[in-house]
Amino acid sequence: MVLRVAFPCLPSAAFLAWVLGTGLAAAVEPGALLPPAPVPGQPQAQAGPSQGVQGQGVTAPVAPMPPASVEPARREVTTAPEPLPHGATPLAVGPIQPGAAPRASEPRSPEAKPGEAKPLDGKPLDGKPLDGKPLDGKPLDGKPAPKKVSRELPPLVIARMSQDTTPTLTPATFLDTLRAAERYQALVEAGGWQPLPADLTLKPGERNPAVPALRRHLVLTEDLAPGGPEGDLLDPGLVAGLKRFQARHNLAETGLLGRQTLAALNVPASVRQRQLAASANRLIGSSFPFGERYVVVNIPSAAVEAVDHGSVARRYVAVVGKPERASPSVETKITNINFNPTWTVPVSLIKKDIIPHMRMDPGYLAKMHIRMLDAQGQEVQPTAVDWSTERAVNYTLRQDPGFDNSLGQVRIDMPNRHAVYMHDTPSKSLFSRDVRFHSSGCVRVADVKALVGWLLDGTPGPNGPGSAWGPMEIETGIATGERRDIKLAKPVPVTFVYLTGYATPDGRVHFRDDVYGLDSGRETGKDPGKPVVEPAVTGAIAQPASAKPASANPASAKPASAKPASAKPAIPRKAVKTAPTKPDVTSTDPGTIVPATAVPAKTAPSKAATPQGGTAETKPAPKPVAKPAQAAPKAAPSAERRTAVPPT
Repeated sequence: MVLRVAFPCLPSAAFLAWVLGTGLAAAVEPGALLPPAPVPGQPQAQAGPSQGVQGQGVTAPVAPMPPASVEPARREVTTAPEPLPHGATPLAVGPIQPGAAPRASEPRSPEAKPGEAKPLDGKPLDGKPLDGKPLDGKPLDGKPAPKKVSRELPPLVIARMSQDTTPTLTPATFLDTLRAAERYQALVEAGGWQPLPADLTLKPGERNPAVPALRRHLVLTEDLAPGGPEGDLLDPGLVAGLKRFQARHNLAETGLLGRQTLAALNVPASVRQRQLAASANRLIGSSFPFGERYVVVNIPSAAVEAVDHGSVARRYVAVVGKPERASPSVETKITNINFNPTWTVPVSLIKKDIIPHMRMDPGYLAKMHIRMLDAQGQEVQPTAVDWSTERAVNYTLRQDPGFDNSLGQVRIDMPNRHAVYMHDTPSKSLFSRDVRFHSSGCVRVADVKALVGWLLDGTPGPNGPGSAWGPMEIETGIATGERRDIKLAKPVPVTFVYLTGYATPDGRVHFRDDVYGLDSGRETGKDPGKPVVEPAVTGAIAQPASAKPASANPASAKPASAKPASAKPAIPRKAVKTAPTKPDVTSTDPGTIVPATAVPAKTAPSKAATPQGGTAETKPAPKPVAKPAQAAPKAAPSAERRTAVPPT
């Protein structure tokens, strides 16, 4: 106030404060940004209203800033841009907007995917692939792009299986099969049926001159009722009869006349009669204890049946022994179920498989997780064994439990003198084939856990009495990875049979391939001068118009051996004399197996006497000398029982 009186020309305090504040603000705050150059194709932003600066409750207007000069380099381009290579469009000049493409001169970071420059016509800007991806689906280095491998297990594919609930084996199977053999013997004596053309194929509704012969064949085999319409048309009634024929021969019930069905139709009646007679002969002397629940494995069918109260609860696809390592006939009981089993390699397989593998690959045992144990149970290193010799048979070779174990995750224990059993397998691809004769004697079962659940019905579960073995309990018991043995509360009878022809109580007659050659008296794969042939699908047992198959011609060339006494009760009566000698075979060494190929009747008993140790066959030996036709039926049972197969 004193200054104001002394110096009246001084400005007011408010004015000075405004001047000082404006100067400080101008000194501290940066200059205003230059206005952006106009971008082609974008509207110009309108200037908003000026904002004031608040200070001490009073809003003062902001002084307008002079417009900045526009640099010449940032003027708007009005001329047409020069064309770029590859037909690319030039980028707009101006500030980079959010989400806009970066300039061509700026490096592109791999993380900045939202701002990546993408061509308008689908072509790269510089002729190079975008993001390292190949152009037109072709890799840069010429190598195919790696495919993503799924870790999920592929679905299990198994072969088709009949849904018929009629069991293959019942207490009446022997008599039913014997009666069927007599009926087919009458067909043989009447001339049988005519073969159809080898190249015949028919679909429903088609016409062919061979249709009347097909109709007569189905009438003879009781698949078609007599008195139907005559003609060369494959009508619906004939299609239904063809489906019944296919079902009896384990073929797909399609109603189409294809290669497999035609082969089954062209098997002579004499061969079919011999199949029935030989199968009935193999059932003689059987003491199988049929009960309410039992399991049947028909080796030619490669199938396992779980029979409950006279009906098949379920039929399982199986893999049985190959011809040179045939599965034996067995009658025993299932007593235990083994989770995560170990596998002790038999001596025969050590000689045939392990030693040859070790000579080629010294690390084979380690790869297969097989350990060698001495007589005291101590582990021995494979390098300490001389694999050029057979000294490895003096050790115990045991495979640890696991997914690669040869027995899989489950083993069905059934004590028998052949040491065979049913089990799981890590190689499940064979279950999808129609021909499943690949094991070394044991039976591999598809979906074996379901069969185990059926066998464990009535056995207390893992939590003691009151609990049960359901699918979850079985999976949990296996998931532990530890060996666990479960004893069945009630043992279940089980039998391995070899029935190439059999009849069921409903009167139908079923046929399967004679893969082991037991019906003709010669075992397939036992003749050293004959190569082992892959077993054919049902219906290829004999070809009437071909003379090349050695296994089919002898069978079809001996109709006289089946005519005189093949289906008559005389054959079973004579075979009863040799039946007691069958269980006396105790040898399991494949070296003692003798092919039953000798024609003289005196030679067969002399060879069989050494492993059997009995003298029952020395008496009936002179009888077949006068009747050589009866020597072949008697050789089949003995050949079957001499097939002592090493287990797998």
